[in-house]
Amino acid sequence: MLRTMQKHGVTLALFAAVLTGMTALVNGLTKSTIDEQAARQQKALFDQVIPADIYDNDLQKSCYLVQTPALGKGTHRIFIARKGDTPTGVVMEATAPDGYSGAIRLLVGTDFSGTVLGTRVTEHHETPGLGDKIETRLSDWILHFAGRVIHGIDDPAFAVKKDGGDIDQFTGATITPRAVVNAVKRAGFYAQSLPAQLNNLPACEERS
Repeated sequence: MLRTMQKHGVTLALFAAVLTGMTALVNGLTKSTIDEQAARQQKALFDQVIPADIYDNDLQKSCYLVQTPALGKGTHRIFIARKGDTPTGVVMEATAPDGYSGAIRLLVGTDFSGTVLGTRVTEHHETPGLGDKIETRLSDWILHFAGRVIHGIDDPAFAVKKDGGDIDQFTGATITPRAVVNAVKRAGFYAQSLPAQLNNLPACEERS
């Protein structure tokens, strides 16, 4: 009986070892493909928030880490666009903490003088049929940020119309667009201070 149990135990151990080895092999073979797909998806998003003709560097490799309330809690990645050696714009990961159903994650592209180049939502939990109109598949609302200029953090025009600004809200839903508008404004205003900080920002590879 004991010998039979030992035999089964050895068999199970060998089986587990083989499965572990196969899993590691498959992961090793597919990792580069997964990484390439993720990089392509990221590049496609970047192309939606910053014009390709304003930079000639590898934007995805020009990545820095920042911690600032302007972009939300925690550490956020920013990607600096350059033409030659001159910084021309930035793509920022930002969070609007005050969405109707929780945090809304964004990509915000701007230059360094207050002009928004583009904005896209990357994650949200807003109410279907109301707040989810921040998605491009449902509405072109978020496309209208491109070209808007932020005239200071207290710019009264860069707000939803219910708050006295120039930006439309959704019928029956003001909290969601207000959260996005304010997050974009904070990010765009913060971007104006970035050129002076670039030499002191840690690169993404330095994240522990």
